[in-house]
Parts: sequence; C-alpha cells; structure tokens
Amino acid sequence: MPCVKIREIQAGTRNIEVTGRIVSVSERRHVQTRFEAADVATATLEVETGSIHVNLWRQQIDIMSEGKIVKIVNAFARLYGNRLELNIGKDGQILTIEER
Repeated sequence: MPCVKIREIQAGTRNIEVTGRIVSVSERRHVQTRFEAADVATATLEVETGSIHVNLWRQQIDIMSEGKIVKIVNAFARLYGNRLELNIGKDGQILTIEER
C-alpha cells in the first residue's frame, strides 16, 4: 500500500498509509462512548503536501508527541463537520520513524 498525498485523501478512503511529522497534539479529553468511557485527543500530521487531523484513542495518545515523525498504516478518512480527519482503527498502526 503506497503512501498517499494529503490532497488525494477523500472522505470514505480506506487503507491509507501516510508518513509525516506531528506538529501538535491536543489535550487529552475523557469522553463517554456508546460502549465505554475513553480518552481521546487530536494530533495534526504535516507532510510536504499539507496537513490533516488524526483522531487518537486511548493508548494511541501516548505514542504521539510534537516533532515525532510517524508512519500511519491502514487508516481511514472521515468528514467531521467540514473537516477531513484520519482515524486509526483496530487494524491500523502508528509506527515511529524518528524521535525529535
């Protein structure tokens, strides 16, 4: 699965693989889902072709930090409001390429 360019990602796209630098991570929020309580945060991933928000759940939050270069594998894109976001499902992965 080749890495995609941010501008090529559309809502509904699946099996996305993208590599970039984390430029920000929001504060952890505690939310109640329909299944259980969980922590959630949003990271901004920047690559040469743009940037995109990445939703992080539970232990995914601990993997991300500003300045880190990561490869996200098997993500999917959704439109939330007017904002395109990447989601890393149970089959997705976050791989650290370089620490800051």
